[in-house]
Amino acid sequence: MTTRTLLRSGHVISMDPGIGDLAQGDVLIEDGRITAVEPEISADAEVLDMSGHIVIPGFVDTHRHTWEAPIRGVAPDATLDDYFVDILDTFAPLYTPQDVYAGNLAGALECLNAGITTLVDWSHINNTPEHPDAAIQGLAESGIRAQYAYGSANTSLAEYWFESRIAIPADDVRRIRSTHFASDDGLLTMGLATRGPGFCVDEVVAAEWAMARELGLPITVHVAMGRLAGRFGMVKQLHDLGLLGPDTTYVHSCHLSGEEWRMVADSGGTVSVAPQVELQMGHGWPPVMQAIEYGLRPALSIDVVTTVPGDMFTQIRAAFGAERARVNADCWQSNMPVPSNMLTARQMLEIATLNGAHVAGLEDRTGSLTPGKRADIVAIDATAVNVAPVHDAVAAVTLCADVSNVDTVLVDGVIHKRDGRLLGDTARALRLVGEARDRLLEAKEAKGARAPA
Repeated sequence: MTTRTLLRSGHVISMDPGIGDLAQGDVLIEDGRITAVEPEISADAEVLDMSGHIVIPGFVDTHRHTWEAPIRGVAPDATLDDYFVDILDTFAPLYTPQDVYAGNLAGALECLNAGITTLVDWSHINNTPEHPDAAIQGLAESGIRAQYAYGSANTSLAEYWFESRIAIPADDVRRIRSTHFASDDGLLTMGLATRGPGFCVDEVVAAEWAMARELGLPITVHVAMGRLAGRFGMVKQLHDLGLLGPDTTYVHSCHLSGEEWRMVADSGGTVSVAPQVELQMGHGWPPVMQAIEYGLRPALSIDVVTTVPGDMFTQIRAAFGAERARVNADCWQSNMPVPSNMLTARQMLEIATLNGAHVAGLEDRTGSLTPGKRADIVAIDATAVNVAPVHDAVAAVTLCADVSNVDTVLVDGVIHKRDGRLLGDTARALRLVGEARDRLLEAKEAKGARAPA
């Protein structure tokens, strides 16, 4: 029996150039798939009244360490160097599988609450074989669309992060692939979160890339961030190893050389930018416009909730403001007119939705309100005091709205938030993530007490 849902009379921003924007439009969903987007649709369906709402594709977060939800806000003033010590060398080795489960469940629900319907979970917390299973369970129970990117363990910085000779365990990656991801057609898919050159010796880099390609897994890797990493020439090293390809996402990319940008573009690679983290923690200027200038379609990501907010509205504004500030400062310094082709609010919405789906390898399923795609849809309350009156619906979403205005969220046609409230057992997730926080803090204190003077 076909299940139909009709979103009626919303201001539809489809992000599909063939459909465009509808000042008043309907979206018909059948069995989780968008079947029509038109000014008016008559159908025997459950009707969701979208009058007074702006209807958009769900946001796509292309890089988040979701496991960090239990230690949210623990490092508000951290630099990138601080993060390696305070988080990866201090908290990460203490994580149990139960902590990872709680973090991924609560973190994914946080995404849904904020209108993020697709997530790339950069999961570098696989301290035991039970950790990845727990992470995947948390994602699955939340109902979010996600790419689970299997990453390294975090037992110590010295072993795993600086010229490491320890590769991600291929046998366990194969186990996870066959156990949880025998098909690539589900809500959850799989990738490989590699450390890459600068963090690992060449033999490890080559082994991890080969494993990913043997298993048909997309690759995601941090490159060119911070004062030191930009000097490593990470993309150049990958090029020299013969490893560049269209299956790889380069996260941050703040200090890529012109030669490296061309290598990424020529190889068909993709770019994920985490603007608030990059500005706040010292990675470098968010390279959104640089990526565009090299013909790439950059996407946005949250990265770490230990230090920045976990919503896409923050990332949109950080990228938009930073890029325009950079251009304005350069023009004023050189006494040149400001160019007319600076980033626009509409570009930012495209980057946060359609480009995100492209970078996550899911553009055939999500990222726009296109008939045939899965119904990952968000409705923004345009009657709220911080949004109304609406002159430009795109500007209302990108520059006015916040998480409190996310009224309705659907993933694969399933309603996860309605009338501003998450559905399901959110209280349980909050209890579990609170218990994980308490256990981690206790373990940290005990570890400190055992450390030699």
